[in-house]
Amino acid sequence: MIHLLLVDDQDLIRRGLKALLSTDPELNVVGEAENGQEAITLVAQLKPDVVLMDVRMPVVDGVAGTREICQRFSTTKVLMLTTFDDQEYVAQALQAGASGYLLKNTPFEELTQAIHWIHKGYTQIGPGLATKTIAHPAAAIPPKGMETWVSLSEREKEIVCLIAQGYNNREIAQSLHIAEKTVKNYITNILNQLDLRDRTQLAIAALQAGVRNP
Repeated sequence: MIHLLLVDDQDLIRRGLKALLSTDPELNVVGEAENGQEAITLVAQLKPDVVLMDVRMPVVDGVAGTREICQRFSTTKVLMLTTFDDQEYVAQALQAGASGYLLKNTPFEELTQAIHWIHKGYTQIGPGLATKTIAHPAAAIPPKGMETWVSLSEREKEIVCLIAQGYNNREIAQSLHIAEKTVKNYITNILNQLDLRDRTQLAIAALQAGVRNP
């Protein structure tokens, strides 16, 4: 069972989401908040697995709320769910530690699937949104140097390429015909080489460096 916290300043949106999510037997909405400050308080009390967070909200917005939650509660993942596809919001949310960024017009089946993947530790970014981080300076996460990219093995470059395209570990393993555990080991080594924190930073840095193809 995945425990969820819904954060949106519109009560109607929260009610609709709760009704829809309740149709998935593996999802359980444990609380609701109407701004980032309430979300921080409820995460401390309820310890949800995943927070569905809007961006624009009064008191404390979604980005600030996400940053605080990710810094204080390492076991809680945040999925941004908003109507705004502005490049600044996408970049800031990912920088704040969000594990995903989806628009509210995302099909319900894709939303529930994203929640499940994020709970497992994967990153989920809506179609076309990853490239929005490239043009915004706040998204810049420079690797140790371009020579570091060049030093990656061909297999590592293949994996970086697939991550930049939004593939999860299982899909990478299937595409390259290797074990999922092997993929995880490769990713750990790649992150260490490039001095990056997680696969979200890796995807952004890969797009910025133009390594979309091995």
